Amino acid sequence: MTFDELYDIAKNTLNPKKISKSSRAGHVAAAILSESGKVYTGVCIDTPCSMGFCAEHAAIASMITAGESRMLKLVVVYKDGTIVAPCGRCREFICQINDDNYKCEVMLEKSTIVTISDLLPNRWHNKQ
Repeated sequence: MTFDELYDIAKNTLNPKKISKSSRAGHVAAAILSESGKVYTGVCIDTPCSMGFCAEHAAIASMITAGESRMLKLVVVYKDGTIVAPCGRCREFICQINDDNYKCEVMLEKSTIVTISDLLPNRWHNKQ
């Protein structure tokens, strides 16, 4: 699957809306291409007191539920269609759910592809 195809899937997953008087969801969407070739998507949920979560977390939860953890490609899109980079928390989370996910390719712009390792060169390592 190409990054352009993955971008289109992420963009079509967007669904911005207010879900309560103080919370909103769907203004950021993520699409992950897994090792098996399946695509997992998710949207952000923003709530007060930092209890929400990022679109990447939602997509990863779907992937884990389906029995997968290895990510090959990732695209994250803001509600206006702009490609955005995963935040630091997401970068670390991605590395911790599969030891090879530091190799996951991430689209930063239509012509710029980097790896999670490029974005998080000094990630946390468990010494166990």
